[in-house]
Amino acid sequence: MTVACLHAVDPATLDGKVLIGYQGWFTCPEDGSNRWTHWSGGVPTPASLSIEMYPDVSELEPGERCIIPEMTIGGKPAYLFSSRNAKTVSRHFRWMREYGLDGVLVQRFVGSIRNARAGGDVVLKNVMAAAKESGRTFAIEYDISGGKPDTFAQQLKDDWTYLVDELKITGHPMYQRHNGKPVMSVWGMGLSDGENHPPANAKEALDLITWFKAKTTYMGGTPSRWGTLTRDSRTDPEWANVYAAMDVIQPWNVGRYGTMEGVDNWKDDIIVPDVKLAAKNGQMYMPVVFPGFSWSNLKRSAKPNQIPRLRGEFLWRQAYNAKMAGAKMLKIAMFDEVDEGTAIFKVVSKRSQAPEQGFWLALDADGADLPSDHYLKLAGEITKMFHGETKPSAKLPLR
Repeated sequence: MTVACLHAVDPATLDGKVLIGYQGWFTCPEDGSNRWTHWSGGVPTPASLSIEMYPDVSELEPGERCIIPEMTIGGKPAYLFSSRNAKTVSRHFRWMREYGLDGVLVQRFVGSIRNARAGGDVVLKNVMAAAKESGRTFAIEYDISGGKPDTFAQQLKDDWTYLVDELKITGHPMYQRHNGKPVMSVWGMGLSDGENHPPANAKEALDLITWFKAKTTYMGGTPSRWGTLTRDSRTDPEWANVYAAMDVIQPWNVGRYGTMEGVDNWKDDIIVPDVKLAAKNGQMYMPVVFPGFSWSNLKRSAKPNQIPRLRGEFLWRQAYNAKMAGAKMLKIAMFDEVDEGTAIFKVVSKRSQAPEQGFWLALDADGADLPSDHYLKLAGEITKMFHGETKPSAKLPLR
């Protein structure tokens, strides 16, 4: 076990921060929800699985384990976990502390806000307790995917008011702040995929940003091509004003490249001009990096191991390039995203350590024998680089 950062992280600034997306969306019948969520469509079976990677559950205590019916590993029962279990969320944040990670952007989905609140916001309260216990920072990141154009903005305003006034979230000692204001992120505005990411109207987007900026340091999860208004970005010239109004620009790069050559080209073609444009606008710039990508269980027509991890080389080069291009902060996607194969938390090293039933992607997919915590260690090294504790190097710091 690595003990890298037992002291509390400074929640007062984003400078030098490496934040990690935290989904926290997994449930199982044993947690009181009486359902399987995000692991599968219903009870997990080879045909219903929606996750790609099998988490390392070896450290879980008996009360944290959710048995998978009809699935076995070496003839013994196989287990998953629930994000509703406070012990498990505490364990995740303890890993963050042990490996020297700063904290998380907690994903809050506009389509499930009502259910989260009706259920007592158990997962968010688990995160709040774990962040305080571990000395890690956290901030809310709204995901507006699937939001209704005529209601999503008011939903966000109402929910933020609820979080501040009733849950007292911004009064939490480890809530991430910058320039004296709590950080709040909205992911998805500006993406050019029809009505899945509203609004289509730039003025409506600008009005929402203005409302939040009076209260928060506003972070925008934007299209990767926000700077040129092309490809995944809405192309109306007015959207340039929308992006320029954001305090922090966080472009979504996942899946935009898939090879080492693509990573290097992305630096020259996108990140370098992005850094310059953000500086010109007086903005902070937080590029997104990811370890690899695979979602053949979630999207059955997709190729398994679509973007190979290359033993960590892929993730490290992205982070190194972002640093060398002038980025002063970073987001890693994601901590616990086993659905799309971007998780950096502990997952099994070998296919033989996952259930015999169904398809599972393990860390040996690229022919390497890696420990289950390999990507937590690598994320810790990335964090050190952005903190200025180590000198940037193109060479992967881990064997």
